[in-house]
Amino acid sequence: MSARGPIWREPGMAPLVVMTCAGFSGYAVLLTVAPLWAVDGGATTAGSGLVNGVLLLFTVLTQLFVPRALRRFGWGPVLAVGLVLLGVPGVLLSLSNELGVVLGLSAVRGIGFGVLTVTGSAAVAALVDPKRRGEAIGTYGLAVAVPNLVLLPAGPWIAESFGYWVTFAVSALPLAGIPAALRLASALRLSAPNLHPGTSASPDPNDPESAAYRRLLRPMLLLLAVTLAGGAVITFTPQMVDSPSVAAGGLLLMGLAAALSRWRVGVLADRYGARRFLVPLVPLTGAGMALVSWSVADSDGVRVGSFLVAMLLVGLSYGGLQNLTLVVSFTAVSRRHHNLASAVWNVGFDAGTALGSVAVGVIAELTSFATAFLIAGALAVATLPLALQRPAATDRDG
Repeated sequence: MSARGPIWREPGMAPLVVMTCAGFSGYAVLLTVAPLWAVDGGATTAGSGLVNGVLLLFTVLTQLFVPRALRRFGWGPVLAVGLVLLGVPGVLLSLSNELGVVLGLSAVRGIGFGVLTVTGSAAVAALVDPKRRGEAIGTYGLAVAVPNLVLLPAGPWIAESFGYWVTFAVSALPLAGIPAALRLASALRLSAPNLHPGTSASPDPNDPESAAYRRLLRPMLLLLAVTLAGGAVITFTPQMVDSPSVAAGGLLLMGLAAALSRWRVGVLADRYGARRFLVPLVPLTGAGMALVSWSVADSDGVRVGSFLVAMLLVGLSYGGLQNLTLVVSFTAVSRRHHNLASAVWNVGFDAGTALGSVAVGVIAELTSFATAFLIAGALAVATLPLALQRPAATDRDG
């Protein structure tokens, strides 16, 4: 909290938080359950990995078009349609667990999720003064993380204890976020003419779109690597850990660490700049993945203590790098490119998660989960030169 009051009291922030919690609740509850639903229908490990892969493929494809849709149709219609496409297909999953049906409905959910992710993070930049952007991103990140913290590890347990139909019902929660989305759209319309000091929505010949894409590549690749690792852990923990309680505990610990890291690192980024915190989190991702690999390598069962420590490490880097790379993305470009920055950042997030689901699933089927996680960790560490690289003078990431 600052002298200017809590960040969530800024106009539009409260409906953004409500919409985000509702939308991500519908997303999170099925992230581990939908692959298990496909396995119950006869899918292989690689097939179950395709479920989230298809979801996130369509998410990424949609994200590329969201900035254009916002310009053409406005915030209200785009947000409402996105929440409908995210909330309705989950309920329809109850009709069949055949892989083709699950993949088709996952594709539709991916379209809705693509809308939610780009609009949510873009709204943060539009609503809040740049001096408080890291804090605002942290608050938005907490709204993203809490549903993941609660529903992601609880999803398989709910399905096993009460039936899949309960998780499918919970996945309709994005529909409950539509009223908040419409209030957010109103706040964004009111804030649009009142640009924050020091920003401009007019075209800048010194900041063309092609240059913006180049400056956004670095944070996007850093994010892609950590979400590849995190996405693999999230997708396959229920399958590689025999004990449901240990799997749920590990996912809960990872989610809690990610939520706290993503929330609090934003305040530090506002105070000290985002760049200096990138460097330690990249090797931390590799260390966490190596420890996950070692923890599941024993055929006699998971090494519980080291597995939980590994999930904590992965969670810290997973959450922290999400916040920092989004801060870097927004400050690397002018205001008129903020929707583009949001889209590119979200492409990195979801492309990494999709690769973590599909590629790691294929590698695990050909070798083992231990080998697949080592490779994912190595890919994360390979991005360290990007974190060490000093941004060009045109970058404004502190």
